[in-house]
Amino acid sequence: MGEQLQTLKDIANRLRVYSIEATSAANSGHPTSCMSAAEVIAVLFHKEMRYDVSVPRDPNNDRFILSKGHAAPVLYAAWHIAGHKDVTHKELLDLRKYGAMLEGHPTPKLDFVDVATGSLGQGLSVAAGMAYTGKHWDKHDYRTYCMMGDGESAEGSVWEAFAFAGHYQLDNLVAIFDVNRLGQSDPTSLQHNVEAYKMRAESFGWNAIIVDGHSIPDVIAAFDAATACKGKPTCLVCKTYKGYAYDDVAQGISNEMGWHGKPLGARAADIIEKIKASTNMEAFIQPPAPMKSLSAPPAGSIALSSGPSYKPDEKVATRKAYGTALKKLGESSARIVGMDGDTKNSTFAITFQQAFPERFIECFIAEQNLVGVGIGCGCRGRTIPFISTFSAFFTRAFDQIRMGAISQANIKCVGSHAGISIGEDGPSQMALEDLAMFRTIPTGTVMYPSDPVSMERAVELAANTEGIVFIRSSRPTSICIYPMEESFSLGKSKVVRQSNDDKVTVVGAGVTLHEALKAHEQLKAEGINVRVVDIFSLKPIDSDLFKASVAATGGKIVTVEDHYPEGGVGGAVAEALSEVAGVTHRRLAVNGMPSSGPGDKLLEVHGISASHIVNACKQLA
Repeated sequence: MGEQLQTLKDIANRLRVYSIEATSAANSGHPTSCMSAAEVIAVLFHKEMRYDVSVPRDPNNDRFILSKGHAAPVLYAAWHIAGHKDVTHKELLDLRKYGAMLEGHPTPKLDFVDVATGSLGQGLSVAAGMAYTGKHWDKHDYRTYCMMGDGESAEGSVWEAFAFAGHYQLDNLVAIFDVNRLGQSDPTSLQHNVEAYKMRAESFGWNAIIVDGHSIPDVIAAFDAATACKGKPTCLVCKTYKGYAYDDVAQGISNEMGWHGKPLGARAADIIEKIKASTNMEAFIQPPAPMKSLSAPPAGSIALSSGPSYKPDEKVATRKAYGTALKKLGESSARIVGMDGDTKNSTFAITFQQAFPERFIECFIAEQNLVGVGIGCGCRGRTIPFISTFSAFFTRAFDQIRMGAISQANIKCVGSHAGISIGEDGPSQMALEDLAMFRTIPTGTVMYPSDPVSMERAVELAANTEGIVFIRSSRPTSICIYPMEESFSLGKSKVVRQSNDDKVTVVGAGVTLHEALKAHEQLKAEGINVRVVDIFSLKPIDSDLFKASVAATGGKIVTVEDHYPEGGVGGAVAEALSEVAGVTHRRLAVNGMPSSGPGDKLLEVHGISASHIVNACKQLA
């Protein structure tokens, strides 16, 4: 045991040396944040975690998330010491260089990183999703570890995750606070009050252990206690010192302000030399191997178990059709899982929950954690998560969604209660920014179905589309526009009314498509033909269809949307036509702050009803 302890101590010092060397070569980075975590990382990677170094994303491996992503060099150094074939010493010294594999914060461009971190406070939610998946769906003994900085504990999303993991008794999850006392510009609010961290964790139903984070025996004992604890997740509250190295070789840096995010400069060479002098720089312990029982998820598409089936005069809200479609997907694949933030009886995710209660997670009113848990559940392809809530509430989780894109997350977000058409609930519940928000996601997909048939097919498309997908659903009921056998594709819109003499193209989506169809009938009765287009896919957008439509209608187009003017349907169409000369584009959207009232009344007041579409077309025709 004594030899093992010395080897782990040497590995911790190797981690320090490589972190200092890498940040010095880059002339940027966070060496002191790496140095405080060295002992914990050494024990994790060479005694505690079971993983196959040659296949970092093997589904049987234990998981690790470095939520304090600015300490990336210590993570890279850990994989270098463990023997990852690509993380050479030369690569460590190329840290942060353009084109190098090792970036300033971890991203899944690296096969040993599941999710991007660096926007603090998000790692534990993702780890909780991984742990839930392992415990309830994979039913495997892999464990999930998440290291957080003490400063990020000020983020509310951290405590959303603590509440979630405590409620679901995720005893395969270990959270690690690296309590090194110092933030970026000031000491943290609790500094070294480790008892406060312990009490907070315990109040959420966790097993909490205070640890000397620089004592190898204490760290080992704490991890052993975490493994032995059943029915509760465990939080290790590790008291450490920022910039710590043995024997005070980092005196003037360790536990001192002013060194966050800075290489050690002129001090680096001397500190490295002194650490090396008392360290076996070849120290190594083979990481424990995982139990191999899980395989990669099956390839192939997932189809609805049966096609849409609605009566011609049946009025169904697209939010209800979402629940129907998700249930059908669940019948086709056990990888389909659902989660919601206590709105499932409104989003109709409840339809899936009632059919597959074991594949549904209630995440309660904590939308940041809801999205983070979904991202974690989808890691390594273990599940295909459908995440639902009121569309307006996704705005609270936009940073999680943004980071999800960097993480190459495979999640499907379904937002209901969109726009002023929800009526009496008022503006706090009305999503009027959601399309713009999701359209900014660089790898994202955005669909806006207008009837039950297109909604069911949108859900099916989402399940088979890699990445972040957003589907906007509506509260008002409507009859079907499309026949039951209608097919839909990403990047394709639908012309739902046309003639050989159309004067204007009218583009709608959701409730405004139905308003556009009413306007079409009124205009037709007055001898004015207009072409009506259902945008359906906002991203990718069907540029060719819109160019062809405006060419056929003399360059005249009206877009109408239950959304603010910026970034929604009108913005998407304008971008698609930005290089087409001679286009006159009238944009009808919700201008100003709405209020409570009947949905039809609000459509009229805010200028997106059939009568306003009629007037806009007459002005252009």
